[in-house]
Amino acid sequence: MSSGRTIVVGVTGGIAAYKAVNIVRAFVLRGDSVHVVATPAALRFIGKPTLEAISRNPVHTDLYEGVAEVRHVAIGQSADLIVVAPATANTIAKLACGLADDLLGNTILASTAPLVIAPAMHTEMWNNAATQANIATLRERGVVVVGPGTGRLTGADSGAGRMEEPDTIVTAALAALDAADRAAPARRVTPGDLDGKRIVISAGGTREPLDPVRYLGNRSSGKQGVALAEAAAARGAVVVLVAANLEVPAPEHVELRLVSSAADLERAMNVAAGDADVIIMAAAVADYRPAEVRADKIKKDDTGDTLVLTLVRNPDILAGLAAAKKPGQVVIGFAAETETDPDRLLGLGREKAARKGCDYLVLNRVGWTEGFASERNAVRVLDSRGDIVIEASGSKMSVAERILDLLR
Repeated sequence: MSSGRTIVVGVTGGIAAYKAVNIVRAFVLRGDSVHVVATPAALRFIGKPTLEAISRNPVHTDLYEGVAEVRHVAIGQSADLIVVAPATANTIAKLACGLADDLLGNTILASTAPLVIAPAMHTEMWNNAATQANIATLRERGVVVVGPGTGRLTGADSGAGRMEEPDTIVTAALAALDAADRAAPARRVTPGDLDGKRIVISAGGTREPLDPVRYLGNRSSGKQGVALAEAAAARGAVVVLVAANLEVPAPEHVELRLVSSAADLERAMNVAAGDADVIIMAAAVADYRPAEVRADKIKKDDTGDTLVLTLVRNPDILAGLAAAKKPGQVVIGFAAETETDPDRLLGLGREKAARKGCDYLVLNRVGWTEGFASERNAVRVLDSRGDIVIEASGSKMSVAERILDLLR
């Protein structure tokens, strides 16, 4: 199985919760995007900061957090795999009954991903007829049960009920995901489902010249836009890629149009949009350009210790394309923000979606080490009302596939 999947690790209130750290770490080291959903009882055994540091994502615990973004459903919908470790007797009973009185239960009910559980409890609890009946019910539904093993338990107890070791759980979880992929190979991508659609995609970052040598630019490599173009072409679309200073090779089987500045990009996009069914503005466009472009190189001997530049605003290409779109045409924009607070980030995205007028806005956080030029991305896709329709994270290709699913 390839890396770059979205893995949800559920941690419940047992002493074996400390072992969940190594499970999370194993998935992270594979390159997967790991989201921990912990019950309040779990956090009495292991600290939230530890789980967040290892998973590199916020830890979700409260059913009533993120209500506006329907987080209790969104986490489950975005999951490729759910692993519950440890799974206490109480958790197993609730899963068997389909109860959803906490965030973890809601996440599992809202997901179609493979579910793997690793029971952990005292021997008497494991052997109890109710627990055995609940385990049988879950197995009948296709839930993969890993363990429990036999060995030393809490205190002086020893016997069946010990949670299996993290490596064993991870191996079984990956096998379950491989089996699910073989059974449903088109779960994410349906080749040919975009046949006949003409899709125009911008990618890269614009450069605004100061003189023949220097420019104002940004750190966008074009990887996400290129991934979108490659994925769309593989699914049968006729793709025009308007590329601004790509740092990665353009894919085959697309029509490539090279641009550099924001003005160049605006002209090329307006021309290409004329007969497009879908427009995706993934390029990072400079908001401003120098008011004056020098004909000769600016020399520091002529400017002294300070150089003052006057900048003027560039046109809003996305808003212009949205305002001019034809009936039936779909316009998708991107919004890169550095805001670290998830709720404030979502607020910025909703404001921008309303201001731009596009059909969908792909919101992602960028920074020194995330977003631009990286191999991975994490996005929320908002519709024109500001509602979250997709949450995706992982490799940029996997994110591209999820975005293109909107067009089926």
